[in-house]
Order: sequence, then structure tokens, then C-alpha cells
Amino acid sequence: MTESAEPSTSSPSNPTRDIAQVPAVEVVTTVAVHLMSASAIKCGLSDDADAQDQIDLAEARILITALAGLVNSSASLLGGSHAGPLRDGLSSLQAAFREASPVPDAPGEGPGEG
Repeated sequence: MTESAEPSTSSPSNPTRDIAQVPAVEVVTTVAVHLMSASAIKCGLSDDADAQDQIDLAEARILITALAGLVNSSASLLGGSHAGPLRDGLSSLQAAFREASPVPDAPGEGPGEG
């Protein structure tokens, strides 16, 4: 393959964009969505028939705590239209974690609450 045959990341028709072209807000929200999705699965919120088998609260705690750190540290920079839904998602995941946990954490001691 010659160099001219390689796809250009700057081409608008190419779905893969050069990371330098991606706004920071988009990177942060994309990472947050991935953390939310993984957390939801680990809390048993998957639509899969084996959702209960996928519960892993130790893993969920790590993911939710990482999500909380990301959301809390970047919320003031993201603006309300981005930070609000991320905070709502975080709260929902924290509630799902509490519901799935056989031994609930003390108030303020759950994942991402400390």
C-alpha cells in the first residue's frame, strides 16, 4: 500500500477523527459514558438474560468512584448541559449500587461519595 492510499484522519468522510480535533468536553463525556455503561453492567443493570451473573460490586465500586472523580473534578468546566446529565447518571449508579449491595455502605461511604 502506498502512502497516498492510506485514509486521512482529517477527511470528513472518515469516521475516525484525529484526537487533536476532538473537543475536550466530548472526550470527557465519552469516557464518562463508558464508565457509566461498565458500572451499570457490574451493578446488574444489563438487559442480558445473565445480568445477575454479571454483578461484581467490587468492580462497580472502582468504576463508580472513577466516574465520580471525573464528573466532580470537571463539572465546572463542562457546563450545565453536560455536567447535569453526568451527575444524574452518577447518582443513579450510586443508588443501583446501594440496591445491589447485600451490606449497604454507611451514608457518605459508598462509591464516589467520600
